Amino acid sequence: MSPPNRAVVDPLARLLASSYTLYVKTHNYHWNVTGRMFTTLHTLFELQYTEYAAAIDEFAERIRALGAHAPGSFAEFAPLSAVKEETGKPGADDMIRRLVADQEAVAAVARDVFAAADAAGDQATADLATRRLDVHAKNAWMLRSHLE
Repeated sequence: MSPPNRAVVDPLARLLASSYTLYVKTHNYHWNVTGRMFTTLHTLFELQYTEYAAAIDEFAERIRALGAHAPGSFAEFAPLSAVKEETGKPGADDMIRRLVADQEAVAAVARDVFAAADAAGDQATADLATRRLDVHAKNAWMLRSHLE
């Protein structure tokens, strides 16, 4: 087997790490949201983190299919992630603002994955990145709508 194409695997590992961190942050917010939008946000956050769980698995399996080791620990994810872990106790509006920014950050990483995969002629990974761009654009819109 030939060595993995690091130009594709490395941005894909960043997408995995960023998505996993977004998963944890969204799950945290699901548990801890309060206020007038509790029910709506509690439900929305659950829908989003549940979708991320499936996507994360797909990213890791794609990395493995490309012949590389998939990062799988907080220690490995932290330096790779474009999303920063939540350590505070933000209110609902700040949760939404932070998640909108995180959606945009993950979408930027997905664009990097697409560019690398497209340059390498890796249509499967390019398709995966394209699907993620759509998900994160929709999620950002849904979250932003709560601030209007």
